[in-house]
Amino acid sequence: MPSADVLSPSARERCPCGSGMRLASCCGPFHGGEPAPTPETLMRSRYSAFALGLHDYLRDTWHPSTRPTALDLDASSRWVRLEVLDHGQDGNKGRVHFRATFREGKRWGVLEESSRFVYEAGRWVYLDGTPSVTRLKPGRNDACPCGSGRKFKSCCAC
Repeated sequence: MPSADVLSPSARERCPCGSGMRLASCCGPFHGGEPAPTPETLMRSRYSAFALGLHDYLRDTWHPSTRPTALDLDASSRWVRLEVLDHGQDGNKGRVHFRATFREGKRWGVLEESSRFVYEAGRWVYLDGTPSVTRLKPGRNDACPCGSGRKFKSCCAC
């Protein structure tokens, strides 16, 4: 039987990473300072940080050699779906290939990235990635890009 954390938390309490768990028992502990145990877990917690606007967490989990001096994040972006396509680790190196769907006003897009991570000083950190952004133009009868399984017109087209 699934744990109580997986059983239908409200959308407000649900972790943005798509695990179906409550934020407090999923990515929340990592946002609070607990080290992520795997590159995939770190990537999921970073996605959640983007969705929640936790800029300090993003900077703190970025390798110092590649960390930007300032984060230029678009406040109008609403991150709505995360799909992990592939992941793995070999010693102190890790990789995660993911697809993140976002919405900016009425425009939709997908960020796909192959990310690299390293394990240093007892923590996984994001090193860099190869991103590509594609714009989406969902039709009214297409599946909604948010991943709900409903038609776009019945879900996020409003």
